[in-house]
Amino acid sequence: MDINSNAPAIARHTIMINASSEKIWQVLADINHWNVWYPNISESKLEGLLKPGSVFFWKSGGISITSTLQEVEPHHRISWTGKTRGTQAIHVWILEPHEKGVLVRTEESFEGWLVRMLRGMMQKTLDTSLESWLQHLKHQVEKSA
Repeated sequence: MDINSNAPAIARHTIMINASSEKIWQVLADINHWNVWYPNISESKLEGLLKPGSVFFWKSGGISITSTLQEVEPHHRISWTGKTRGTQAIHVWILEPHEKGVLVRTEESFEGWLVRMLRGMMQKTLDTSLESWLQHLKHQVEKSA
């Protein structure tokens, strides 16, 4: 699954993390504990197993979101769709091993009536969120590596 490149707000960000794909996956795929290392998420709960079709509920920046896993390729890729009032999102994480560690790429698209109305603000929110999420993931993984 790819993000919607025609959505009103899209973001793509990367970071190099000095750890194995397995270690990064262990942190990233543990949805129930996102709030432990990423302060923007106050709660997250996966219903069932980490597999396509499973639903998780989470609160990010005070907003409640319902998401459905679309792809789960351990140590390589995870994606989901999510929705909240006036907004639908597609979020993709990709782990690419390199000589100096793992290049972690995250991409997300926002669409819906609210995004069209507040396009500039939603774009800024999306960029800031993804950059912060990557920085916190790097910190969490590298401190425990």
